Amino acid sequence: MKRLYSLLSCLLLCLCCTVQAKNKVIEQPPFIVSNTTSIEVSQIDISDTATVVHIYAKYRPKNWIKIASGSYLKDNNGETYQLRSGIGITPDKEFWMPESGEAEFQLVFPPLPDSVTSVDFTEGADIENGFSIWGIQVKGKKLPKLMLPKEAIIHKADAKAELPEPVIGYGKAILKGKLLDFYPGMPTPITLVAWESAKGDLSENQIDIQSDGSFSKEVPLTNSTPCSIYISGSKPLQIFMEPGQTTEVYINLREISRRQSKFHKDEKPYGEVIYVNGPLAAIVQDLNQDMPDTNIQEKVYKNTKNFAGIGIDAYKERILELSAEAQAEIDKLPCGQATRQLLTTNNKLSTIGLLRFAASTLTSAAISANQVTREEAQKYYQELAQKVPADYIPNADFALLNNPQATFSSQYVNIITGYYRQSDEFAKSWGTDSGIFFDIARAIPLYQGIKNFTPLTEEQKTALNTLPTAYQEMLTAANNQLLAKIEANKKKTGFTVNETGEVSNEDLFASIISKFSGKVLLVDFWATWCGPCRMANKAMVPMKEELKDEDIVYLYITGETSPLKTWENMIPDIHGEHYRVTAAQWDYLGKSFNISGVPTYLIIDREGNVKYRQVGFPGVNTMKEELLKVIHTN
Repeated sequence: MKRLYSLLSCLLLCLCCTVQAKNKVIEQPPFIVSNTTSIEVSQIDISDTATVVHIYAKYRPKNWIKIASGSYLKDNNGETYQLRSGIGITPDKEFWMPESGEAEFQLVFPPLPDSVTSVDFTEGADIENGFSIWGIQVKGKKLPKLMLPKEAIIHKADAKAELPEPVIGYGKAILKGKLLDFYPGMPTPITLVAWESAKGDLSENQIDIQSDGSFSKEVPLTNSTPCSIYISGSKPLQIFMEPGQTTEVYINLREISRRQSKFHKDEKPYGEVIYVNGPLAAIVQDLNQDMPDTNIQEKVYKNTKNFAGIGIDAYKERILELSAEAQAEIDKLPCGQATRQLLTTNNKLSTIGLLRFAASTLTSAAISANQVTREEAQKYYQELAQKVPADYIPNADFALLNNPQATFSSQYVNIITGYYRQSDEFAKSWGTDSGIFFDIARAIPLYQGIKNFTPLTEEQKTALNTLPTAYQEMLTAANNQLLAKIEANKKKTGFTVNETGEVSNEDLFASIISKFSGKVLLVDFWATWCGPCRMANKAMVPMKEELKDEDIVYLYITGETSPLKTWENMIPDIHGEHYRVTAAQWDYLGKSFNISGVPTYLIIDREGNVKYRQVGFPGVNTMKEELLKVIHTN
């Protein structure tokens, strides 16, 4: 009998241990990669009845996020577990963030088998910009070892080496590399931005990622060029590219995610954020360290309200204080001399930029602090601008623009576009009219004309001979590409140029849409110079093809700020009905529909009623959903 009792006791003890093993709490589980900074897993409760994922959310106050009902977990064995319900949140419903911008809720999934060591959370591939977190650990606090390619090495900088002279020569620069810890289904492509000083412009290049995380891109460049790699909303990674050279990069996604994490950002790094072989590799290694923020522009623009109500002189004093503080931080950084020189140049150019926009920044600050309304802003700005003295920024400060090494700074492009027209004034001040600044100052207007779809004149072609050979080759190539595009545009169809005719401002919009009576309209108020407008137009091409059998008219309206030649040569790639209205007409339409920025969209039903309005592109899925909603209710 005693033996039977002992056996029963052992069985009960084993059963209790099994139940206890099934009720497990993992606090702040580490994860490998996340595509978002808006949500993070703070805790996971695993029992024999459910898996409860606690979510910490951080987002803009009084804005909403949403969790799709189709969300699921996928374990390391390939099994999936569909979302059952939410606690504190309703799937597919808008979850409004409080004033603090922080909130918590829970997501309930089926129980996980004991064999599971990690899970991925995702809203699914069909959700545009959906949240995903990969490699969430449910056993242990260590991530699997990061497998580095043998080429992923750390370059130690020569502590005393100074910035070299930039390479100048027109040719293809190659970027190739790999995203480490890449998971199929991760958002792609990534964006490469090249800050091209010879053009006074930046170029954006979309880079497609292969299934193994590798990528390659060729970019024609004129000189050593600072570039930024943007991935999933993270801080840009800094690299350099040179004509005729290859920049090889290995991007550590888990370290990017750790740096952005609320719960793990203070833990030991998971290696370097980027491993680089190629131009200025040691400097790149320094620049991408997790170091104190020395970017004073970010500090000012993130806290614009703090400048509300102060005058022009007080603003300058505060900016110079911030610049001095940033320089003190730069001087203490454990980096090479060349990196310190570059950061110092960044700081000086940023200071010039902030002083240049003093009146604009102070106006934005006053609006943020509700000291002036948007209607009063123009007058407020003009009064401030009139108080800015001619010597607000001494000419001596601009001498940096004629230093070739300054072109290694991404800030150089932003500053020279504002001051290249003052080359004659600077020549008198500096006692010379030669140097890299003057070469670029002559090249920029030629490139801008080409960018605005105006081919070089014979006189301008002759002027090319005064420029360095690399600049001549770049401008000639750009001009030839433009001529080819203009010829190709002549053969394109699918777009219609419309005239508004003689009509009063009050009757203008009704007159425009009357031509399309009985149809559903997507009206896009846009501009040729608006990057988000162009990106949205491109993003909606597949949607327009998908909905081609629906009774939808795509109506594009722009104003005179869109240069005529630019507009004429841009719209052949934007299928739909196009109008270019006068400045007065645009102003009237802007007030009528409260167009506070471009792009602004209206969806109008078959009876001419506005059913949807949105400032800023809401995304393809939302646009499609709203269009179909109007189509199916008419």
